[in-house]
Amino acid sequence: RDGELWEAMIRTFEGGAQAGADLLSIESVGGKEVHDDALVMGDIQAVLFALCVLGVRDMRFLWTRLAEIGRKHGALPAGDTACGFANTAMVLAEQRMIPRVFAAVVRAISAVRSLVAYECGAVGPGKDCGYENIILKALTGRPMAMEGKTAACAHLSAVGNIAAAACDTWSNESVQNLKLLGGMAPVCYLEQLIYDCRLFNEAAADGEEAARQLRDWMVRSDAGRDPQAWVLTPDSAIAIARAIAQAPNPYQAGRAAGLTAIRLLREAAEDGRLRLAPREAPWLDRMQKALEELPDNEAQFIEQMLGQVDTTRFRVADYEL
Repeated sequence: RDGELWEAMIRTFEGGAQAGADLLSIESVGGKEVHDDALVMGDIQAVLFALCVLGVRDMRFLWTRLAEIGRKHGALPAGDTACGFANTAMVLAEQRMIPRVFAAVVRAISAVRSLVAYECGAVGPGKDCGYENIILKALTGRPMAMEGKTAACAHLSAVGNIAAAACDTWSNESVQNLKLLGGMAPVCYLEQLIYDCRLFNEAAADGEEAARQLRDWMVRSDAGRDPQAWVLTPDSAIAIARAIAQAPNPYQAGRAAGLTAIRLLREAAEDGRLRLAPREAPWLDRMQKALEELPDNEAQFIEQMLGQVDTTRFRVADYEL
């Protein structure tokens, strides 16, 4: 929370806002010091600690400052993303390095961390690489930028269509400036975005029934094929959002989000709506047990986790612990 890198970042936001930037967004990574190990070890308790204890505290510190900068210069504090957490899980799952159900539950829990930006004054649109944005939209009502199939230039995923089901703006990801047969890669991907947006706008202009029909097609084309897509259906997003909203603190919210996602995945797999590989199913039991056996008290959870994680990788005092 101090030093050259922090000061340089704040100067960048100050300078951009002063120069006339409309939106202030960032892909922050507070808590990633613990989260990366938690992913590769399949440790859902450490995931919860990284996102809902470390991550939440870092987000509150960061976004209080970014909201101040926005107010000072008339720029809109837009949003943050759990890309460095849940998208990392998504990519690892796509490479068969971790279970897909694990990545799906991480996505649900990650919404608690990303939500803090809005609690501190962010107004949207939520940053596009936050696939958890549909949950945040259910919680906040704020507009959300999304990316999906046109982000294949940066990463493969199983959520390319469903990501667009509730988007307010549509984007892609980092596109290398390479020469393709059709032209330079950024130009080609811009054309794809244009065609997507034309279709979305025509469906919206044709009335609510047409818009809902397109939304439902995008949801159904992905939802049953992968657990990571299932937790992003509108019904799942609302259920996870409700669990978060009813929790008394971020720790309990993350725990509730994870358990809700596990329940939704289990129910969908049991009645045949979700295709789940046999090797994935035991992870639902494993994660549920790990979350249910945690203490209800956040202070006790923090004390427990500080004895388990590698505290040499982060400044404990900077996270107010």
